[in-house]
Amino acid sequence: MSHHHDSILARQDPRLDISDTYLFRGTRGTVFVVNINPLSGDGGFHDDESMYEIKVDTDGDAVEDITFRFTFSPYTAYGPQRWELRRLDGEAAADRFAAGTLVLSGTTGEPSEGPDGLRAWAGAAGDPFWIEGTVVTAVKTGIARGTAPELADFDPARAVNLFADTDVQSIVLEVPDEALGGPGSRIGFWAASVLATDAGGWRQINRCANPLLNTLFDLEDAEREVDFNATRPAEDQDRYGPEVFAATERAAAAAGAVPDPAAYASHIRDLLLPDILRYEVGTEARFAVDGRNGRSLTDCAPEVMFELVLGAPVKLGLDASAATGVLRGDFPYLSAPRAER
Repeated sequence: MSHHHDSILARQDPRLDISDTYLFRGTRGTVFVVNINPLSGDGGFHDDESMYEIKVDTDGDAVEDITFRFTFSPYTAYGPQRWELRRLDGEAAADRFAAGTLVLSGTTGEPSEGPDGLRAWAGAAGDPFWIEGTVVTAVKTGIARGTAPELADFDPARAVNLFADTDVQSIVLEVPDEALGGPGSRIGFWAASVLATDAGGWRQINRCANPLLNTLFDLEDAEREVDFNATRPAEDQDRYGPEVFAATERAAAAAGAVPDPAAYASHIRDLLLPDILRYEVGTEARFAVDGRNGRSLTDCAPEVMFELVLGAPVKLGLDASAATGVLRGDFPYLSAPRAER
């Protein structure tokens, strides 16, 4: 751990940037998807001095009870990367020095399956996310200023997906339901990327669960030493609750669609924090305004988040057909990358 990974450039490596997470019912079990390096998808995964972690809360306390940890061999342009998957349970799930149990290994671009039905895949894929740049900018600006989004000049007929025809690097893990408590069990999920430090420790670089949360509320402020990505979900209400409440109250009041903006903001704060995707094992995923249960690859998450924060719908002028590629019907579910389309 002596490669100056504490540098700003190392911490800003796009291979550590988690763009999206998904949680849904697959053809055999529960599927966790972690997408990184949006817009390019180049350069593979970070090397073995970093870790990608799938965190699972099984008792509703916003603390991980299971961690599935992926590590990768160094990237080269001449062949696939090797990866290993380890499982950590109980107190070890939150311990980045714990070794865990090796449960699966493989190479990028190829699916790997264990004897218990566990399946994993890592590699380049088409980005399933879609969003319209004009709309998200207007919504984000309105939330920051406490004004209604300025979209009078936006023409939905000319909407363009910012992520059209782009790739990500993706980790897809399908876990048998029984390994998560069985059908009907309720779990929470978030993902984290971690980088080795020069001092011999680990630094959390990024975390992600609910789509666009940090984008809409801008929970990063270096001058005030506010670093959302370095913290844990169990801390979210205390650390970020006041800002989410205040921003939502201003935005909802400006939109004029709710009778009591303060009460509404309190509800949304408690809905979005802690930042975890909740899911009932064995059921159909659905990320919607009137109910959230995981997140499927075809849910229009931006419109849901806009309406939750503003209390009023804001349309993108796009649907799932604007996403990159055609989703696979079976594992690993994501569409093929550009090189294979």
